[in-house]
Amino acid sequence: MKKNEAYQTLFTEYPDIVTVSQMGKMLGISTKSAYRLLKENKIEHFRIGRIYKIPKLHILAYLHVLS
Repeated sequence: MKKNEAYQTLFTEYPDIVTVSQMGKMLGISTKSAYRLLKENKIEHFRIGRIYKIPKLHILAYLHVLS
């Protein structure tokens, strides 16, 4: 699957930048597990204050959908 195609077809119901809770729902994992992935830097993210923001593109890269 090409990058652009994957981005346009997967997780279309989510915004381009998601919260930890939304990321957990996308991956089918608990919020605690989602925070663990972020703290271990397995998914690229950024923080605004205490709030984590995760670009949907980095979640797709974590899933190895983008190559």
